[in-house]
Amino acid sequence: MFPLQRGRRLRVNESIRSLVRETTLSPSDFMFPMFIAEGENVQVEIPSMPGIFRRSIDLTVKEVQELFDLGIRAVNIYVKVDENLKDNAGTEAWNPNGLMQNAIRAIKAACPEMIVMPDVALDPYSIYGHDGIIANGDVENDSTNDALVKMAVSHAQAGADFVAPSDMMDGRVLRLRQGLDAAGFRNVGIMSYSAKYASAFYGPFRDALDSAPKEADVVVPKDKKTYQMDYANRLEAIKEALWDVEEGADMVMVKPGIAYLDIVREVKNAVHVPVTVYHVSGEYAMIKAASERGWLDHDQTMMEQLMCIKRAGASLISTYFAKEAAILLNKK
Repeated sequence: MFPLQRGRRLRVNESIRSLVRETTLSPSDFMFPMFIAEGENVQVEIPSMPGIFRRSIDLTVKEVQELFDLGIRAVNIYVKVDENLKDNAGTEAWNPNGLMQNAIRAIKAACPEMIVMPDVALDPYSIYGHDGIIANGDVENDSTNDALVKMAVSHAQAGADFVAPSDMMDGRVLRLRQGLDAAGFRNVGIMSYSAKYASAFYGPFRDALDSAPKEADVVVPKDKKTYQMDYANRLEAIKEALWDVEEGADMVMVKPGIAYLDIVREVKNAVHVPVTVYHVSGEYAMIKAASERGWLDHDQTMMEQLMCIKRAGASLISTYFAKEAAILLNKK
């Protein structure tokens, strides 16, 4: 008689395990972050992110077509801006012929069904490496929002499907929604970085874009903690996500991923829009480094982490592993 319930009956073999599996992954669950550089036929590997490259637009387009053929349906794009184009106001960010705008047009022309979500923040364009305009020793919230609206509208004009504000300014989702609507882009969505924490896991990403805060001849914050969230906080993430939904966000994001799965679940339970999770550069780099040393099995660890992010409540996972994971899933 003992025990009547045996959990192991549902684990006898892979066929049974697959029948009762609660969470599944497919290539359409992934978004691939891409770094774009000036020039032609340019492909430069990022040292702290093995297998990830800054590519010129021509090679980016080829990569996008490969991703689409694998079943990936979304890319999140970032640009590496030349130093001579940077200023405090980030004016290059809304140049209609800027690198980002040209990249959006090229991707949509070559692969119209790929969903393109360009990053909206001023740090790649800022001489100070901050996500907004520096005034009186801090990042000025409202003038930054005005700049972000210009940036987002220029992305929409170039053909973006969604804009992805990663800046963490207060009220920016409402301003972006109002600005996009006023410009006639009511169908361009907003994927808001709602719970973006001030995390040490972003280090390799900042190498990719040279977007870390810089020393300057004026007073500037030494880090991004006045606008990105304190990683000790949980309720704040729910509050931020709810605010963004009220302001018009179509999707919300939690960033980083694996170290923040409690936040993913809390946000998923609180909102009624899709939740995106950014499996960030540091999380990617740790798996690469450990597997290179033989300490972890690369593919098994990669897939376990992605499955755990999905299990926690992610509708979409932005991950540098998107291509590698899609190739593995397509082999099954």
